[in-house]
Amino acid sequence: MGTSNEEMIALEKMAKLDLSETERDWLAQKISFLKDSFQDILTIDTKDIAPLISVVDMKNVFREDIAKKMVSRSEILENAPEKNGGYFQVPQTIE
Repeated sequence: MGTSNEEMIALEKMAKLDLSETERDWLAQKISFLKDSFQDILTIDTKDIAPLISVVDMKNVFREDIAKKMVSRSEILENAPEKNGGYFQVPQTIE
């Protein structure tokens, strides 16, 4: 199953490439090899095989969603070296 020159020019335009004839011939050979390989894979009978979702046999572990006591703003700011209007005061970095 070869790749025609028209197919190669179309692929070249889609990929926005400017290939020489030598490069186009080399790439056509590689693409033909890939097409043939996929044709071989398509002949495999997978009718009775279940789809594989993941190769890792692992389940998600969920924890209980338990509400916890929230820390108030004043408690957070107790350890702040400087504060201003309920916020941390930091040195100015932009002039």
